[in-house]
Amino acid sequence: MTTQLDEKLEPIFQEVLYRNPGESEFHQAVHEVLETLGPVLVKYPEFADQKIIQRICEPERQIIFRIPWQDDKGEIHINRGFRVQFNSALGPYKGGMRFHPSVYLGIIKFLGFEQIFKNALTGMPIGGGKGGSDFDPKGKSDSEIMRFCQSLMTELHRNLGEYTDVPAGDIGVGGREIGYLFGQYKRLTNRYESGVLTGKGLNWGGSLVRTEATGYGTVFFTEEMLKARNDSLDGKTVVVSGSGNVAIYAIEKAMELGARVIACSDSSGVVIDERGLDLDLIKRIKEVERRRISCYADEKPSARYIEDGNIWAVPCQVALPCATQNELNGKDAKILVENGCIAVAEGANMPTTPEGIQIFQAAKIAYGPGKAANAGGVATSALEMQQNASRDSWSFEYTEKRLQDIMVNIHDNCYETAEEFGMPGDYVTGANICGFIRVARAMTAMGLI
Repeated sequence: MTTQLDEKLEPIFQEVLYRNPGESEFHQAVHEVLETLGPVLVKYPEFADQKIIQRICEPERQIIFRIPWQDDKGEIHINRGFRVQFNSALGPYKGGMRFHPSVYLGIIKFLGFEQIFKNALTGMPIGGGKGGSDFDPKGKSDSEIMRFCQSLMTELHRNLGEYTDVPAGDIGVGGREIGYLFGQYKRLTNRYESGVLTGKGLNWGGSLVRTEATGYGTVFFTEEMLKARNDSLDGKTVVVSGSGNVAIYAIEKAMELGARVIACSDSSGVVIDERGLDLDLIKRIKEVERRRISCYADEKPSARYIEDGNIWAVPCQVALPCATQNELNGKDAKILVENGCIAVAEGANMPTTPEGIQIFQAAKIAYGPGKAANAGGVATSALEMQQNASRDSWSFEYTEKRLQDIMVNIHDNCYETAEEFGMPGDYVTGANICGFIRVARAMTAMGLI
């Protein structure tokens, strides 16, 4: 079930469906934005006259290419690579690279479309883009991943640059992969162009807090939503889906702010520790040993592991979906509300289905959409670009304070925009409209491009 679109917007959405067949995630992301923009066209009719929405929905450039590589046994494999350069009205394209078997053009376009508005909300001079491949890094040796990354960059490098397009990491792409990609870019261009990739190692152009940024930012946003209701995370029971980078550092910051985080998950199941998760153990299992989250229960007598369990069935006051898209559906949302959940903030991109969002909003709980709540990662990537441009390196404390300030500003802008357009407390409307207006004004100023 989806919300009916404004009569001016329905034909635009139908055109998106016609021009982009079979790309369900992209359709979902576009619909979610369009259903909030009716009041904007009333207040700013010039955006309709200049067809700003139609232009935003069509990527400026879509690059699809093959990636041949050889495994350790000498067998040749061919994967498909993507880079969708969606919108550069506010700055160079900025967005991560995802390596996962589920990747296809529709996934990359949904992520790139979301990135336009997310990046606009940060207030930083960055446009929206996204990329990746259907390559699966699980079970691959370092040498195989290196050869794959080198093959990918051999093709992609001609479309990148610190003033053109600046990729970062995403699912399946961490510091190791960024290192291999940057090394090949440097080799091919004969330039040490630090600002062409973010998420780099700390001793060769990376930024402190970048590893923690998305998870920290999600929790900062959650805290601001609760503050707006004269509440806080202190003493709250929290569950976090996932156990990767975003989830781990959401857990860490939530604990620092006084929350008791009792559950996390991976694709195999859920681990629950009512005493509060042991963060050091999770970091060792996931970051050092790269094992499944079930190993936590093997080492912690106070914990239990539920294979194929549903983390949203664990009673909590705050839920942070930090795994992947559409992981939290209408049924899950209903369970959370019935169990007393008062706040949901998205650490992942579009993890809640439209039905889930409607249930949260109907229940009047604080709901922070990903394009606002998880903008901390790309915001800190932009801070890394600043440091690279000035040949500087900032302290952890200074960078974290910059991140926190950005997330507070994102919250406040979303909150105030929602009120301005008659939807107080609706962070979805606030985020979509605030991000859209910033991009639309820039596009209008630049003429028909």
